[in-house]
Amino acid sequence: MTKIVGTLGLKSRSVDTISRCLDAGMSVARFDFSWGDPEYHQETLENLRVAIKSTKKLCAVMLDTVGPELQIENKTDHPITLEADTLVVLTPDQTKEAGSNLLPVNFNGLSKAVKKGDTIFIGKYLFTGSETASLWLEVSEVKGEDVTCLVKNTATLSGSLFTVHVSQIHIDLPTLADKDKEVISTWGVRNNIDFLSLYTRHVEDIRHAREFLSKLGDLKQTHIYAKIENIEGLKHFDEILREADGIILARGNLGIELPPEKVFLFQKAAIYKCNMVGKPVVVTRVVDSMTDNLRPTRAEATDVANAVLDGSDAILLGAETLRGQYPVETISIVGKICAEAEKVHNQDLYFKKAVKYVGEPMSHLESIASSAVRAAIKVKASVIICFTSSGRAARLIAKYRPIMPVISVVIPQLKTNQLRWTFTGAFEARQSLIVRGLFPMLADPRHPAESKSGTNESILKVALDHGKAFGIIKPHDRVVVCQKVADSSVVKILELED
Repeated sequence: MTKIVGTLGLKSRSVDTISRCLDAGMSVARFDFSWGDPEYHQETLENLRVAIKSTKKLCAVMLDTVGPELQIENKTDHPITLEADTLVVLTPDQTKEAGSNLLPVNFNGLSKAVKKGDTIFIGKYLFTGSETASLWLEVSEVKGEDVTCLVKNTATLSGSLFTVHVSQIHIDLPTLADKDKEVISTWGVRNNIDFLSLYTRHVEDIRHAREFLSKLGDLKQTHIYAKIENIEGLKHFDEILREADGIILARGNLGIELPPEKVFLFQKAAIYKCNMVGKPVVVTRVVDSMTDNLRPTRAEATDVANAVLDGSDAILLGAETLRGQYPVETISIVGKICAEAEKVHNQDLYFKKAVKYVGEPMSHLESIASSAVRAAIKVKASVIICFTSSGRAARLIAKYRPIMPVISVVIPQLKTNQLRWTFTGAFEARQSLIVRGLFPMLADPRHPAESKSGTNESILKVALDHGKAFGIIKPHDRVVVCQKVADSSVVKILELED
């Protein structure tokens, strides 16, 4: 029921590997634009489309923007080794070459943002300052535009790009850089991206991004997921949650921003808030060690299970699938751990909390959704089938975390812009692929979501056949159906025959 977002790239871009990732349980593919050019990612996406056709597994596309990220470019391509207790200068002068005593940063305002004693981390993708592949610095002097730092650990930086992370400091760079805007308006538009992952510090970041997307044709339907990865995002979390379509808890950077003993607390509080308002929440950085190993550590396995028990909708795998040795095995193991955790999830307690949070009087839709879930649990239904055109009703049902899958039957609607007619529905169906327990299917557009006769037999049969094909519906099972009939919303309980 818990979804898995896989980052595609170096070790996971062939049709064969992507097909196996889909079979293993990946339902959203993430494209990380902090590295690689649009042509490279386009090739990977074309392979994803071939894999989707061959496996007949739906998969949504998430574009991850770079955002205000400080970077150091290593033009020599030789590894740079820095020794503990030596000094290194960070300079904004991009003409200089990176070396063991000088590192050029792509930001002029670093000397104004930091002061003596501040902490800076430099690394490639996974950095904690505790391993030999990333660097932990302490600012010892600020002189003009240059920042001199004391190296706290011996490390070797390899590759062409390193990320710079300054703890608890505001970096005065736009959330959507020109490069991000260009990628969204070309690659994003061309590929009708379902999700935009946005580094978010303030609610205004989401509003600006939404305004930008609204001018890009179909991308006005793209869901914006706020990546919370620093103290500013934490401070403004409640307003960001109201405006965003979903939340990504980027625990890599959060783990550096927050004291280690506070990370779990924020995770639990943030997931609870997302659950109560019915917005999907995604947790990152759970099985880092599987980048190089075939098995997760015991702590990581427990961490995945706790994320599920806390209420996560999806687990996002970054380096583990992007450049890890075992992308398919990682997805498979994470999926198995999620499935085990779901078996012991206290749905009864969760349901009561959700109903209490909504309060009374409930809205019409909220009341129908909670009733459908309650009925399905009472009659031990094997599945809930929901007819929807926008996907909202199905997401509301999923919010109450039923223990059975929810098949969301998205009915396409015909729309026109005076020049041409188009069907909507594909976006809405794919955007369910990140919500826990929701399994979308696109219906035949000739059947409206609002049935006049009270039965939508042919489309219901297609949904039931779909459930049977996946092995979630068997003869003599009970099924709860949620649909609109004329002006009324109806929850029906069906008992199936052979």
